[in-house]
Order: sequence, then C-alpha cells, then structure tokens
Amino acid sequence: MNRYLLNLLVSSLLAALTFPSSAQEPCGPVPTENQLRWQDMEMYAFIHYSLNTYTDQEWGFGNEDPKLFCPDSLDCRQWARVCKLSGMRGIIFTAKHHCGFCMWPSRYTDYSVKSSPWKNGKGDVVRELADACREEGLRFAVYLSPWDRHHADYGRAEYVTFFRNQLRELLTNYGDIFEVWFDGANGGDGWYGGANETRKIDRTTYYEWPETYRMVRELQPNCLIWNDGSDRGDLRWVGTEEGRVGETNWSLLNHDGEVEWAMLHYGLEDGDSWVPGETNTSIRPGWFYHKAEDARVKSLYKLMDTYYKSVGRNSTLLLNFPVAPNGRIHPADSIRGVSFYKMIREAFKTDLATNVKTTTKGSVTTIDFGRPTAFNRFVAEEDIRYGQRVKRFALEAEVDGQWVKLKDALVEGSDGLTTIGHRRIVCFPTVRAKRVRLTIVDAKCEPIIKRTSVFLAPEITDDGPE
Repeated sequence: MNRYLLNLLVSSLLAALTFPSSAQEPCGPVPTENQLRWQDMEMYAFIHYSLNTYTDQEWGFGNEDPKLFCPDSLDCRQWARVCKLSGMRGIIFTAKHHCGFCMWPSRYTDYSVKSSPWKNGKGDVVRELADACREEGLRFAVYLSPWDRHHADYGRAEYVTFFRNQLRELLTNYGDIFEVWFDGANGGDGWYGGANETRKIDRTTYYEWPETYRMVRELQPNCLIWNDGSDRGDLRWVGTEEGRVGETNWSLLNHDGEVEWAMLHYGLEDGDSWVPGETNTSIRPGWFYHKAEDARVKSLYKLMDTYYKSVGRNSTLLLNFPVAPNGRIHPADSIRGVSFYKMIREAFKTDLATNVKTTTKGSVTTIDFGRPTAFNRFVAEEDIRYGQRVKRFALEAEVDGQWVKLKDALVEGSDGLTTIGHRRIVCFPTVRAKRVRLTIVDAKCEPIIKRTSVFLAPEITDDGPE
C-alpha cells in the first residue's frame, strides 16, 4: 500500500471516531459572558506612566517628589488614538504603581497629582484617559498596585482599608471598567512614610482578596479581575513577560491550591475553573519610558511573533506603550505600533477558504481550493461557549497528490499540534496545495469547530535587535 492510500485509510478511520458528550452540551468549565467579551477583544494596551517616567526607573521607592510630575504637553487623546491605530481595543492604565503615587486626585492621600505642579494640582490623568478612550471607542481599565512603597501603614490591617477605598474611587468615578489589574509584586523595601525599611506580607492572606473581589463585582458587574496570586481572579498571568504563552494552552485552572509555573503557561487540562491566559509584554524592553531605549523598540518581526504566540495560541495580547516625559507616546513606539496592526491586517486580509468547497466528516474537515493554491497560515477556532475540547489535531496539505504534514514553525522541538480554544494560528513555510485537511485526533468531548480559515501572509524577516 503506497503512502497516499495509507493516509487516506488513516483519515477515514479518524473520521469515524466518536467523542463523548453531545455538541451542544457544556464540556467541563465554560466562560462567563464577561470572559467571552474579553476574549473577543484580542488585543488591548497597557499604558505605564508615573513618577518613574521622570526618575528613569522601573520601580519607585516611594519617596520621589510629586513636583517631578510636570509634563508640558500631556495628551491622553494622543495615547488613545495611537492605541486604536495600533489595533488595540482598550487601555489598561497604571493608576498607581508600586511607588504609591496616584495619577488621580485621591481623597485618601496627598501623594498624587494634586500635589504636583501639573495643572496647578487640579488635574486628573485617569479622568482624561477614561474620557479619551470613550471618545475613540476604546474600553477602559485600571491597574492598581496592591504594594505601596510610600504608605506608612503598608503591611498593617489599616492599609487594606486604604487600598479598598482607593479601588472604590476608581470603580465608581470613571465609568465602565472592563478589567482591574492587581500586580503580583508585593512587599519588600520601601519608604513607608519615612520608615525606610523592609516589610514582608503573606500575599495569600494579607489583602483579604475575597472581600475585595466581592466589592469589584458589586461596583462593576461587567469587570474582570486579573490576579496572579493563589486567590483566583477571572484571568491569569502566563508566567512570562516575553510575549508568549504555551503552544498548549488550556483556559482552565483549579479554583483552589497552589499554581505552578507550568499551570500558568499551559493552563490545566482538567482544571475545574475557566481562567484564561492574558499575555502581557511591552513594546520596549522596559515598562516605563527610558530615553536609552528609543532605539530598542521591538521590531515588526518580533511583534508579529508575539501576536502568533499570544492571540494565535488562545490568549489575548496586552501590549504596553510607555508615555514619555512630555506626556505623549514617543513617535518610535507609535510608528511601530501602527505598522504592527497594518501587518496583521495584511496577513489576514484574504481568507482563501472563502467560497471554496469545505466538507466535514466526523473529525475531519477538508478544504478543497479546486486548484493548487499558495498559503502559509491556518486558523481554527472552537466555539468556547461550550467549553474547550480539542486536545490534539493534525494539519495536512495535498501537494502533487501526496498528503504532507504541516508543522507549526513557531513550536520548537515538537511536530504535534495541541489545543485550539478561542483561536489557534498555525504558521508554516509557504506551500502550494490543492487541498488542506484538519483532523481532530483527540478531544475531551465532541469538537465544535466554528471556523477554519487559510491565508497567505507576507514573509517578513527580523528587522531589529529586539
């Protein structure tokens, strides 16, 4: 039996496979409506801007002078426009980073913009950005650092009340918030009102997260919670800030118990809760602006690689744009961001699987172009409303009458294809084939594949040091 006939026989056998559970029955944990809306955002921006911008550091100690905050041309509408033109559908803003300086005039501390010369202490960056986002049709969210290296009571029970009061301000005064982001860095050395000492906390108990979560859900019922601690939020960190999630990526974790790095990066196949991964990274090496990094904005090649390894692996992409001391996003960042989105649109402009014959028999979907066609990207999506089901799949192209296995060129050391979820993008060198075949090799329940698409993306080479 020749190889072609053998492949046909194997495909026929796979097509006859049956999987447990009917298609329209939920299979394991399923996403909430909030999580579904969030997943469809695909890409949204981080904006890092604070006193660190003026001290050229990533983490402020908490004793930086508020008078340093005095931008000469702060323009939140420029931030929103840049993010929108870069394909971002929302913005998460660092309302308070670890130094404790508040970018809104909090009534609970003077360590904020109201003690700065900017707008004679009458300004509110959170307000201006929230308004700008809505004018540009973007969703708005806030980052509030649990760790405060300025506050004298950090480490004591009184600080938790202070923290919740500030959170309540952000959740009640600035309209709809789609996500709250609680950084995982907690406790260490700091100014702490002049004590200038190291304070350690038990991050699993100190903040009393369940009560804080209840407040968030009461005040913002459509808001998602990001937290990488043992108290599960609605979203999870993927274990790295390099801009990639695991090639296997389950949107599941267990509600209780410790979370190891592998669980963050790959999810947990048999997890009992829907906790999808959010891939966060910066367009520069650092999160805050540093003039020395003006020539180190990530290359278009690197950004596309990040897109494929985040959005293309059942995740969202949270891409950071730092704001420069003048109060605007630097041209190097904005130009690269806009070029990035232009490349995404170019790569996925024409779906070659449209208006061609597509058939599904059992676990096998075949797309017949009718003639040899060049392509290098394959997109598959599950209907995750009913759970994440596919454990392993195969992709083949019929080239000159022979079925050739297609491998994901971005997955090193593996020739297998695993999870799909909300979206899986498989990248491979350009092939010219008459047909392409998707075979679900293994699944937790009957697969529900709602989309199969084929594209010919432009080839780009690495165009920068990052």
